[in-house]
Amino acid sequence: MKVLFGREQLSAELSVGQLGEKLPGWQLAGCPPALIADHLAGVDVVCPLGARITAQVMAAGTFGLVHQFGVGLENVDVAAATELGILVARVPGDAGGNADSCAEMAILLLLALARRLDESRSAVLEGRWFERPVGRSLLDATVLIAGLGAIGVALARRLAPFGSRLLGVRARPELGGPSELELVAGPDQLPGLLARADAVMCCAALHTGNAGMFGSPQFAAMKPGALFVNVARGRLVDEDALLAALDSGQVGGAGLDVFAREPADPLAPLVQHPHVIATPHAGWHTGLMFQRSGEAFAANLRRYERGELPLWVVNSPAFRR
Repeated sequence: MKVLFGREQLSAELSVGQLGEKLPGWQLAGCPPALIADHLAGVDVVCPLGARITAQVMAAGTFGLVHQFGVGLENVDVAAATELGILVARVPGDAGGNADSCAEMAILLLLALARRLDESRSAVLEGRWFERPVGRSLLDATVLIAGLGAIGVALARRLAPFGSRLLGVRARPELGGPSELELVAGPDQLPGLLARADAVMCCAALHTGNAGMFGSPQFAAMKPGALFVNVARGRLVDEDALLAALDSGQVGGAGLDVFAREPADPLAPLVQHPHVIATPHAGWHTGLMFQRSGEAFAANLRRYERGELPLWVVNSPAFRR
């Protein structure tokens, strides 16, 4: 069996080949994302990573499974896969360490913004010891978590010990949320909750219909000077609207691990903004995530090899290619 990864390295420090010990007897290969259609000969499973798996890519190969090494499937044409009899699967955030890692990044960004870390470091380096900035405490602060999937739940459980009041918004509020939340509401109540929050954490899954869910109206509804953190997907945010809100001071600071276009332009005004802390979509990027996701990914491929239905499939083709 052969699996093709849409990247030649899992990360700068981890190669595709390092998964080989978890998949004995399998052939592992990687290629640049844009060239994935040219490397499909003999491939049984495609792992997208950052590659776009379009209907054209699927038609160019004979593989029967698209399996993401993680959660995101926005670059996979699931409808086309279903028509062609191709299964599509992923590793849920709570099964692969992704949610825990992203939740930690969200807290890192929030604390760095609240305690004005960049300004404090500059004060030391420039010999301005007594010009240390006045930070904000998370104790008694109201934090709104938008999106209560695996990341949002993991974040709520980590924020609670700071003594923050936690509010949640999700598409289906009837599902509730973790006990650490004081309130779980639907999207229709978002404007009112934004006005109460000292910090807003975007953890929502990107899907058809919610791109730009944070735009000019939402930033205008926020408490003046509130902080904004996004560890979900860049396309959930209207970046021009966020930039304008930062320039006006309506948003006091933003921690952004994701951008609408990645890699982000290092010279873009949003990236360069003095009240933005930007990171390179690194929230998921921990040794824990690679270990747990690698184990779950490999176990699922072995299920497929045995002719069993993989776990965590997101479609149900009428037949299997």
